[in-house]
Amino acid sequence: MSLMDLLLGRPLATEEEKAERITPAKGIPIFGLDALSSAAYGPEAALTLLIPLGMAGVAYIVPISISIIILLAIVYISYRQTIMAYPQGGGSYTVASENLGVWPGLLAAASLMVDYVLTAAVGISAGVGALISAVPALEKHTLALCLAILIMVTLVNLRGVSATGGIFLAPTYLFIFCLLAMIALGVIKTLAAGGHPIPVVAPPHLGAATEALGIWLLLRAFASGCTAMTGVEAVSNGVMAFKEPASVTARFTLTLVIGILMAMLAGIAFLAKAYGIAATAPGEAGYQSVLSQLLAAITGNGIFYGVSIGSILLVLALSANTAFADFPRLSRAIAENGFLPHGLAIRGRRLVYTQGVYALALLAGALLIVFGGVTDRLIPLYAVGAFMAFTLSQAGMVIHWKRVRGAGSSRSMFVNGLGAVATGLTVVVVLIAKFTEGAWITLLLIPGLIVIMRLVKRHYDQVAEEVNIGARLNIADLTPPLMVITVDRWSRVTRKALRFAMAISSDVLAVHVDSGQESDTLASQWDDLVEVPSRQAGLAGPGLVVLKSPYRFVIRPILEYVLDLEKTHPRRQIAVLIPELVERRWYLNLLHNHRSAVLKALLLFQGDRRITVINIPWYLAD
Repeated sequence: MSLMDLLLGRPLATEEEKAERITPAKGIPIFGLDALSSAAYGPEAALTLLIPLGMAGVAYIVPISISIIILLAIVYISYRQTIMAYPQGGGSYTVASENLGVWPGLLAAASLMVDYVLTAAVGISAGVGALISAVPALEKHTLALCLAILIMVTLVNLRGVSATGGIFLAPTYLFIFCLLAMIALGVIKTLAAGGHPIPVVAPPHLGAATEALGIWLLLRAFASGCTAMTGVEAVSNGVMAFKEPASVTARFTLTLVIGILMAMLAGIAFLAKAYGIAATAPGEAGYQSVLSQLLAAITGNGIFYGVSIGSILLVLALSANTAFADFPRLSRAIAENGFLPHGLAIRGRRLVYTQGVYALALLAGALLIVFGGVTDRLIPLYAVGAFMAFTLSQAGMVIHWKRVRGAGSSRSMFVNGLGAVATGLTVVVVLIAKFTEGAWITLLLIPGLIVIMRLVKRHYDQVAEEVNIGARLNIADLTPPLMVITVDRWSRVTRKALRFAMAISSDVLAVHVDSGQESDTLASQWDDLVEVPSRQAGLAGPGLVVLKSPYRFVIRPILEYVLDLEKTHPRRQIAVLIPELVERRWYLNLLHNHRSAVLKALLLFQGDRRITVINIPWYLAD
C-alpha cells in the first residue's frame, strides 16, 4: 500500500459514487456540525455583551434567544422549500443566480465563500480556545494547535464524504447527548424547585450593573447571538451527497439539525436565567465559558462534566468540517459557470472536489496566521456573509414561486418574503453592531471576491472567443515544420531526438551552445556521426548551429536564436525539440540541472502560435 493510499484511501471509480452517498446519521456530523456547535458560543456571545447589565442582563438572554429561534424557524422553512425546488443542490448561489441574476448570484457566492472560510477558522480557533481555557499552559502554542487541527481536518475530508462522516460520528453524537442530557436534567431540577434550582457548583458572582439597558445594547447582543445560525445552509448545498431520494433525505437531515439546535438554544437560555449564569469576560482571570458554568451548576464537576467538556472541545475544533463539506461544492458550482478556475470543478481520487479542499485549507490557514488563532478577533467578521446569503436565497425563492406558481405558491412566497425581510434587517443590524469591531473587513472581502470572479469569467470568455471555431479543417499549404533540436553533446538522447525530428521534417537544425570552456568535439564528430549516415540514406542531413556564449549563458542564446528564426521564417511552423533525462525516483532529479524545463517555460511564454515545444524524454534505468 502506498503512502497516498494509507493517508487518503484507495482511489474511487466514478461508478462508486452512489456507495459514497450518506444517510441522515452521517449527514448530521458532515453538514450539521457547524450549526450544532454554534450552540456552544452563540448564546455566550450574546451574554458577553450583556455583562455591563450585571445580573439583570441574564434575563434578556431568553427574549434574545426566542428572537433567534423564530428567525431560525423562518430560515429552516425556506431551506426546506429550496431543497425540493433545487434537488441538484440549491444553495444561495444557485437560487440567487437563477432567479435574481448574475450579480446577486455572485454576491451570494462571495458572501458564502467568506462565511465558509471564517467558519473553518472560527471553529478551529474556538476549539483550541476552549482547550487553552482548560489547560492554560498551552496558550503559547495556540497557533500551532490551530494549524495542526486544520491539517488533520483537511486530510480527513480528502478521504471522501462517507469516510468523513464515519470519523466524526462519535464526537458529534457524544456532544449532542451530553448537551441534551444536561438540558433535560437542568429543566427537571428547575421545575422541581419551582423555577429556582440550587446549583451544585455556584457560578461566579456577578458584579453590579455598569451600564443602563438600551435598545442598541440589545441589538448588539442579538447580532452576536446570531452567530448560532451559521452553517444552516450547508444541507441545501449538499443535497446530492445524500442517498436517494436525495431531496427527502436532505430535508429530514435539515429537520434533525435545526430541531436539535433549537432545543439547545432554548434550553441554554432557559437554564442560564434559572441558574443566574452570565458570561465572564474572555481573556481575563477567572474566565469560564457559559456551558462550563451550566454543566457544573447542574451536574457538578464529576465524570459527566469532564466528558461533556471534552465533547464540546472536540466538536468546536471539528466544526470546521461543515465548511470543508460545502466550500468545495459551492466552488464547483461557481467554477462550472466560469467564475472560478475550472480545476475547482474536477473531482479527485476520492470523488471529492480536491482543489476546493486545498483552497479552503490555505485560506483558513492564512486567516488563522493573520489573527494568531484567537477566536475573539475572528468572531466580529462572522455572520455577515451567512445572513447576506440567507437574504439573497429567500429573495430568490420569492421570484421562483412567482414564476412557477402552483398550489401553495402564495403561502411559500409569503414565508420566503418574510424570511428575506427578517434576515435582511439582521444583516443591517449585524453590520452596524459589528462594523467597528472588524465587520468592515467583510465589506471589503465580498466586493473584492466579486471583482475577482468577474475577471475570471471575462478571461474564460476571451479564451473561448479566441479558440472556438466552426470552420472545417484547412489542409491547404501544409508544409513540414522547421525542427530545432537543443544539443549538449553527442549521446543516446541526442540520437533519439534527431531520429524523431527527421521522421517529421527534412529541415532539421541542431543548436549547440559553445561557452568557450569545451572543445569543438561535437562539431568535429558531426559529419561522421550524422551527415554520412544521412547521405547514405538519401536524406538531407541535419545542420549544426554553434552559438558562441562567452559569458557561459546557455538558455538565453537558444531562446534568442529560436525567436529570430520565427521572425525570419514568417510562414513556417517551428518545432523546438528539447531532450531531457527522466529519473525513475523523484529525489534523483535533484542531481540534474533543469535547463530543459526553464527553456520550455520561456519558449511558451515568449513565443507565439507558430512555435511548438516538444519534450524528448530519455528514461534512465533503475
